[in-house]
Amino acid sequence: MKPIELRHRILETVSKNGGHLASSLGAVEIAMALADVFDPEKDRVVWDVGHQAYAWKILTGRADSFATLRKMGGISGFPNPAESKADAAVAGHAGVALSVAEGLAAARDRRGGEEHVIAVIGDASIANGTSFEALNNCAAATKRLIVILNDNDMSIAKPAGSFAKGLGRLTSGIRYNRAKNVAKKVGRALRLSFLYGLVHWVKNRLKTMMLRNVWFEEFGFHYLGPVDGHDLTALVSALTAAKEEDRPVLLHVVTKKGHGYGPAEKNPTAWHGVGPFPWPSSPETVDLALPTDGQKAQPAPGWSEVFGEALCELAKEDSRVVALTAAMRDGTGLAPFAARFPDRFFDVGIAEGHMVAFAAGLAAGGMRPVVAVYSTFLQRAVDQVMHDVAISNLPVVFCVDRAGVVGADGVTHQGLYDIAMLRCLPNVTICQPKDADDLKSLLKEALDRNGPTVIRYPRGKAPTRPLPNSSTPQPADSTARFAIWATGDWYGKACEVASRVGGVAVHARYLKPFDGDLLAKQRASGMKIVSIENGAVAGGFGEEIGADVKFGWPDAFIPHGTQAELEKKYGLDVESIVASLR
Repeated sequence: MKPIELRHRILETVSKNGGHLASSLGAVEIAMALADVFDPEKDRVVWDVGHQAYAWKILTGRADSFATLRKMGGISGFPNPAESKADAAVAGHAGVALSVAEGLAAARDRRGGEEHVIAVIGDASIANGTSFEALNNCAAATKRLIVILNDNDMSIAKPAGSFAKGLGRLTSGIRYNRAKNVAKKVGRALRLSFLYGLVHWVKNRLKTMMLRNVWFEEFGFHYLGPVDGHDLTALVSALTAAKEEDRPVLLHVVTKKGHGYGPAEKNPTAWHGVGPFPWPSSPETVDLALPTDGQKAQPAPGWSEVFGEALCELAKEDSRVVALTAAMRDGTGLAPFAARFPDRFFDVGIAEGHMVAFAAGLAAGGMRPVVAVYSTFLQRAVDQVMHDVAISNLPVVFCVDRAGVVGADGVTHQGLYDIAMLRCLPNVTICQPKDADDLKSLLKEALDRNGPTVIRYPRGKAPTRPLPNSSTPQPADSTARFAIWATGDWYGKACEVASRVGGVAVHARYLKPFDGDLLAKQRASGMKIVSIENGAVAGGFGEEIGADVKFGWPDAFIPHGTQAELEKKYGLDVESIVASLR
């Protein structure tokens, strides 16, 4: 397939199913070069965050099933070894590809394997702390590893001038590398290895003096590049040369996010992850702008937007309020805050552990930090929540977005484990709003609290019409058979279930500490205690209150699908819960 045909196929599917578009469009030629130079099922290619790997899926045996991307029962939006031998590792979180690839390479070395190991990592991901730890360990772990640095000009500085570009073209050119390898073999045959060593020493000294990005060489990598990431011939040549190296190679590839599709090139942030959208059906027109600005039409307001607006209002009243995010300004709803209070906004990049420890320092210094983070990414910083925030009882507010099942992003992104991971930590208060007004109130309460607070809320629309705090009959009414305790976003569901089974719905506004007095009264009246939570049952809220019947996500990784499909499959829709209780 040609690059334009691959982009056509990606656009055709994502326009119907939604997905991660701009990143995959920018990495089409990288995937093609990898599939051309290496054996996808023998060699190990580790993608760092698989939202750039759609072309790789098409090229590695999933062309016929690509139309099922992100659909329930279809192929995943991220690489997964359970789906294909061409996927070396699960790739949903950033910053881990180098570590995984080094492990694969070290294992190969010790069992005498011949396969190549390649890591594809973005310029933002390589700044992650885990990536730096991997860079530091690489020379000790293996002598054969290829790293493709996909630089779309978002984080790493541009190469230093024309000389860097010229030398990059020279050292990555296939003719240069072939000539170098021939010279090495001839020199060894003629016992002139000292001469080759001298040339090698001179070349490295020149690079050290004149290239800013030579610091990769200090980690033991042979730096090649920069290479035009949309020049397939150049990429194939560079990767072919990299295969012949006897030490780790870092190939610096420069790409453009959204390449080949005008709207995505102009606004790669808006087109990073998209829902369905219209587009022309001819592959020859994929580079033409559509009658759209790339903004996704979503129900308003979403939970993230409600949070962002509420934080701006509270920040006007309290100059101590600062906001932090890990490369998710727009996704977490902090764009308005960043615009209004730029000196009180911190985007730390893909570095969640650092973000939480940084927030602890801000709190210890007298500020009121608010950390906006997706549930799936807060997992990466649980140690810092415990060690740096909870032990010292610091007033850090964690606004945990996408808490619960998120749908098509699937297993790596489901926000099901934050309650189980955090409720065991002393000093931590955990709460969940049931509607937009409740979120605003909980945020103000959290900023007034002298200790850490977690406010969790799901993906999607926030109810703007306030829901009652409890359904009728009243919680202490002895005629009710069930007391149905529900976490915020499923409180409306609990109300409907309660009305159909002779029960009462209770909004568990505070999951920790919960209302123990009310729970005791309900038990004393003979009610069965039922918990309904958009989180994992194992270690979840239902276990905390000792519910007689627990409804939540099972002790298994939940695949991709719409929220409604998944709730029905796992018996968590209203009809299934009612049938179970009856």
